[in-house]
Amino acid sequence: MEIGSLNDAATVKEQYATSKGLDIRIEFHNKYSANKQGYTPWLVSNYDIREGMNVLELGCGTGSLWIGHDDLVARCVRLVLTDLSEGMLETAKRNLGERDNVEYRVEDIQSLSFDDDTFDVVIANAMLYHVPDLNKGLREVRRVLKNGGVFYCATLGENNFTDRLAEWFRLGGEEFNPNHIFTMQNGVARLQTAFNDVTPLFYEDSLHITETEDLVAYLRSLTSFKSVLSLPEQKIRDILAEHVSGGAIDLPKDYGMFICR
Repeated sequence: MEIGSLNDAATVKEQYATSKGLDIRIEFHNKYSANKQGYTPWLVSNYDIREGMNVLELGCGTGSLWIGHDDLVARCVRLVLTDLSEGMLETAKRNLGERDNVEYRVEDIQSLSFDDDTFDVVIANAMLYHVPDLNKGLREVRRVLKNGGVFYCATLGENNFTDRLAEWFRLGGEEFNPNHIFTMQNGVARLQTAFNDVTPLFYEDSLHITETEDLVAYLRSLTSFKSVLSLPEQKIRDILAEHVSGGAIDLPKDYGMFICR
């Protein structure tokens, strides 16, 4: 997951051109999250994917959702992993390999190339807040879902560690404009434009950061915190050091998912 940022196509393309920045953010959360179940395993634990299903993931990134879940992949008669970034798809293919039932395709949620009623399950994690026309994207998801199909989508909340960091660095206005287009707080209303049955699930977690340099590296991976990174490195460290308590920096996390039918 990543810090909220402007919903701008150029910004999104820059941030996700390669998997390097995303890998940094995933490793950061894996290392410092208090909930050791892990966000991705928690997401997967809520999926109902049965033998013979057709499954579509939108914005698959590095394919991390499926790593270590060969049994889940094998249940799918067809698993289509899509992303806007060819670089991300190349990384996903390296991570998961060539499989008879897996496809890798560049797709835009706002204009999917699939026929109506194609998929039993559609998944979209940490990407709906980047969609320029979200209502159009959700209509496309509903179109390609079979009757009785399920749409799983994960997103950030509005009470996240990014807002706390913005306070520490005294960011506001154009310097920090968090993307609240699709959050755990407003997601039900947005999803109900396309789905009748929407259930929110919250993931309980926080960050306990013992190495400040890892937080600096995390910030460096984000296009939305460039104003912070224009500061001298020592100034960044000094500001973060003010919030170290008991040898660590503690920050809130506000994440979850929706199950839509």
